[in-house]
Amino acid sequence: MTTGKVELAKTISQKTGITQKQASEFINTFVETVEEKLAEGEKVQLVGFGTFMTRKREKREGRKPGTGEIIEIPASIAPVFKAGKSLKEKLNS
Repeated sequence: MTTGKVELAKTISQKTGITQKQASEFINTFVETVEEKLAEGEKVQLVGFGTFMTRKREKREGRKPGTGEIIEIPASIAPVFKAGKSLKEKLNS
């Protein structure tokens, strides 16, 4: 099962007493802020929950699945999330 933004905003609204619209605005602002910080090369750490960061991927060779043709995959920056201790414990309890 997948929980989307609407369901997440509804749950936050119910748990905090704020409106669903306010919860949705918070989620959107949070996501935008994390994106901005990552684009600036910073890490975003939420102690216990986890850390959002980026990792540079060098250019490399790959193969097209259908033909097996060798292609060059350009260098890129990939977003990464590393779960914190509390989150890992919650998932494994």
